[in-house]
Amino acid sequence: MNPAIKPIVTRFPPSPTGYLHIGGARTALFNWLYARKTKGRFVLRIEDTDAARSTSQSVDAILESLTWLGIDWDEGPYFQTQRYSIYNDYIEKLVESGHAYHCACTPEEVDRMREEAKAKGQKPMYNGKCRNLNLTGGDHTVVRLKTPDTGVTVVEDIVKGPTAFQNSEIDDFIIRRGDGSAMYNLAVVIDDITMGINTIIRGDDHLINTPKQMLIYAALGADMPVFGHVPMVLGSDKARLSKRHGAMSVGEYKKMGFLPDAMINYLVRLGWSHGDQEFFERDDLIQKFDLEHLGRSASMFDTDKLMALNAKHIQKKTPEELAGPLVFHLKELGIDAKNDAFTQGVVQTLQPRSKTLVEMAQGAAFYYHEEVEWDPAAADKFLTPDVLSVLELSAERIEALDPYTQEALEAAFTLILEETGLKFGKIAQPLRVAVTGTTVSPGIFEMLLALGKEKTLKRIKKAVRFIQDKA
Repeated sequence: MNPAIKPIVTRFPPSPTGYLHIGGARTALFNWLYARKTKGRFVLRIEDTDAARSTSQSVDAILESLTWLGIDWDEGPYFQTQRYSIYNDYIEKLVESGHAYHCACTPEEVDRMREEAKAKGQKPMYNGKCRNLNLTGGDHTVVRLKTPDTGVTVVEDIVKGPTAFQNSEIDDFIIRRGDGSAMYNLAVVIDDITMGINTIIRGDDHLINTPKQMLIYAALGADMPVFGHVPMVLGSDKARLSKRHGAMSVGEYKKMGFLPDAMINYLVRLGWSHGDQEFFERDDLIQKFDLEHLGRSASMFDTDKLMALNAKHIQKKTPEELAGPLVFHLKELGIDAKNDAFTQGVVQTLQPRSKTLVEMAQGAAFYYHEEVEWDPAAADKFLTPDVLSVLELSAERIEALDPYTQEALEAAFTLILEETGLKFGKIAQPLRVAVTGTTVSPGIFEMLLALGKEKTLKRIKKAVRFIQDKA
């Protein structure tokens, strides 16, 4: 890389006042992908200055969700509450340079100024009363940035295009509160300057803050970062995404059996495109992601599309890759499974038809039970005296198999069909109920192979005894 060209540095700055939700995860993803694509750096910063609402549990949940998604960070996590002295150093520099000043106006005085401006048909603003008084500060005084009275501040947005804000409509806003704490707009600018952030991709709800932040950059003589404001994610009814649309925390999607690669794939398509391609694997995304194709229109969250993508990602994975996550979901069902060859064989039988890992775990449960439990309706319909002889014959032929392979199973049942003159369905469905307890399962031979010879025989013989006892 040319040393004159600075590497791209992006960031994700969540507030730890709750879990990581879809919109935040998408913002993190866009910044992470761009840093990885350009071989730059991705910084994680925790904006925890809201002491009343910030919790360590939320921090842990955010970090856990990012880790599950595979969004790793090169620096951080930094915490704003540990950086107050840095903010105050910069605020003092702004005061000393004449770009900021102390203000002793009370909140009630400021409210009256705004009401008076409103009464005159003007924008309600602070009127600059303390701007030229050269106050030195004191208890309960705030510090305000001295903003330009004329001209425009233009946000050269890489997503929305240029957006102009009249400086006359931006009042001398507070950068430090009366209690000595830095305001949000000041803190994020200082963080971004000191952390070397040069590319900021965030939701367009932050666009209103951008001109104020740009004025702080200008007052400090700092390089302006690249800004990109992406539209919000909407529900299917085009209203702002909320929990009723499925806007749960990222952790909830893990519990629902979605793969992190499927979530990444779906989130990136909520506001970015690469032609008509819908399915992306992680490395493919890193290679193809760019800022030019971030969309200007709001995206709608569609759970069905996420489900369809998840099914494709499940099918694309190897059984070895899925066995570990499946063990987690089996545990949620009270099943103590291991990430071993048996579970990998189970995965292989369920992989083509599973939309989620929860669905796969539910379908896999019968493999792990010591004793098969038959659905009463299925047992009444299929475990009947007329199938007794064919189940006994099946057990006899399976017991004789060595080696126990899918090819050997298929050959054995081909002979059984020839000997009995029965159609395959007349044998397969009673056999399926006998070994799984239900009428629905993966393909019969692959399922018997994954279940294993010993368990298969034990369950068929149990069904034989059940029919004999019932007769």
